[in-house]
Amino acid sequence: MTSTTGGIVMIKEMLEKLPPSEKKIASYILTNPQASVTATTNELAQQSQTSSAAVIRLCKSLGLKGFQDLKLKVAGDLQKNKTEGYRDIQPNETHASVLEKMTNNSIQSLKETSEVLNLEELSSAVQALIEADTIHFFGVGASGIIAQDAQQKFLRINKKAMAFPDVHMVATLIGNVQPNDVVVGISFSGETIEVANIVELANKKGAKTISLTKYGSSRISDRSLIKLFTSASKEATFRSGATSSRLAQLHVLDILFMCVATNQYDESIEYLDETRKAIEFIQQKQRK
Repeated sequence: MTSTTGGIVMIKEMLEKLPPSEKKIASYILTNPQASVTATTNELAQQSQTSSAAVIRLCKSLGLKGFQDLKLKVAGDLQKNKTEGYRDIQPNETHASVLEKMTNNSIQSLKETSEVLNLEELSSAVQALIEADTIHFFGVGASGIIAQDAQQKFLRINKKAMAFPDVHMVATLIGNVQPNDVVVGISFSGETIEVANIVELANKKGAKTISLTKYGSSRISDRSLIKLFTSASKEATFRSGATSSRLAQLHVLDILFMCVATNQYDESIEYLDETRKAIEFIQQKQRK
């Protein structure tokens, strides 16, 4: 993992999705984090009235390598300064209060995303994008806007990228994908049926699939070859604005873009310079 924190975030997000024995262990850790990080596998099993095998299964469910990995991340959480967490706005709030709350929520989302983003999966995604003949980004609604942002970024470094919002158009394109193409399915919930179906189709056609969802098992992440996660930020009353989750998605795609660009640094600088010149040329023509 990229961080020695984030264990509590992972457990909270996965809690209701876990089998009964794993859920008992997860609940015990949330209630007794300090005791959990000093326990052995057998001790935690006894304290939570489960089994050592269930402890190992919990770590697998969380996408971790083992109990030591989980203890390290929970211990890191205990060392962090307490934060206010996500806060929703209230009726007739002052502009200053909205500014402060939105800034706090955005920072929280980016920090938690860095905690749940798996470095090995990230590296696999970067390599797939570097080798891709064509990259297909697809999301619905607010995630569709994220897909379009990713498209324009990768186009600027001369990567063939597509981002159509129409599911029929995307299905038509995916119907002819090649094994060296990459399909990136974007959905905060991970349950958007249109995105899940496109990822499934891409798998059947032999393309590499990457998911970008909130942390945890979901319809889309479970169907994807490479799984990238953002913070499971709590979007409350104004969920339709997709504020914190949108920033987290943009953050991950910016990381992917920068990783690809730095791998082919000289070429990327050249491509970016050429695209900048092309835009300046068009702007000058329009002013005449």
